[in-house]
Amino acid sequence: MRRRLNIAILFIAALSGAAQTPPAQPIDIEDHVQPPANVPRIALNELRAESAAAAPVTQPLLDFKDSDVKFALPDLLETLRDRKHEGWILAAYPDPKTSRPLIGAGFSLDLPAREHPQRDLLNAHPFLEPSSADLWQVAGLAPGRLEAILNQYNKRMAAWGKKRFRKEIKTLAPQITDEESTLLLRIAAIQAIYNARAYCRNFDQLSDSQQMALSQLVYQMGVNLEGFSTFLGLINDDNVDSSQLPLPAEGPEYWRTVQLSLVQSQWARLYRTRAISVIAMLDPRYPENPAGAERSVSAVLRPAVVHRRRDRSPTLVQAASRNRHRGARAHKKG
Repeated sequence: MRRRLNIAILFIAALSGAAQTPPAQPIDIEDHVQPPANVPRIALNELRAESAAAAPVTQPLLDFKDSDVKFALPDLLETLRDRKHEGWILAAYPDPKTSRPLIGAGFSLDLPAREHPQRDLLNAHPFLEPSSADLWQVAGLAPGRLEAILNQYNKRMAAWGKKRFRKEIKTLAPQITDEESTLLLRIAAIQAIYNARAYCRNFDQLSDSQQMALSQLVYQMGVNLEGFSTFLGLINDDNVDSSQLPLPAEGPEYWRTVQLSLVQSQWARLYRTRAISVIAMLDPRYPENPAGAERSVSAVLRPAVVHRRRDRSPTLVQAASRNRHRGARAHKKG
């Protein structure tokens, strides 16, 4: 505990010293991510088979009520569709990192249903990981349309490759409507909220902005959030009696330590713009001054260093120039 407080004190000093520092510009990492060697075709038959069992698997998503969370669900949807985050593209396009098909605000089109065991013995809330086909149906869209979109995606990927496909994004004709994309985003956001409770046993005691921040993290990372063991350990601190003391009342030092666990992650450095807004929302004082909270995080969150390959072998001109200088110095000494 003492070590955690020491870290928090250092973080507090860094935040206060850089409070007036303007936010740095976000970086674009898409051009620096190497595509996979082979892009496998979408298993359409498997998706169709999985979608047959969509109703019982996804019933908890259908049972969701807006009153289940403290924040307004439309606010989360508006944040996720913002172009500073995933964007809003009405045709299937490749993920910049994995090359898998996305649509709308980053809705994945080909994920299979997955097992996601609950490893926190103190959290009885399960995870829910249905397939993309399941979510597509729950959103009210016809399965046949998903198959057609994936078929066209496969053809374009085979003909163009990821790099050209990414360049053609703005020219793609819409394959779904704006309203349908909103339906997909809504059901994916509800799934993220549902799984946020499985990650955080104290979810109901969080403030509205903190609940929204955690839901965003789950939406953006999915099962990869399991790898953030330090962060999850902090928000599930066994020393906190959540039945008697709401977590936001623990004080800014505690939450700055939680923030720091994300600031130090590779995710935050690579996706700096969205990370700043999410991490800032964990501050219990965020509603009082959102811009100030984001400036404080921006001041200590350094962008990722992108190493570009360069030919370090000297050109003939550079070599000849160095030889001339060496010859001139030798002549003067002589």
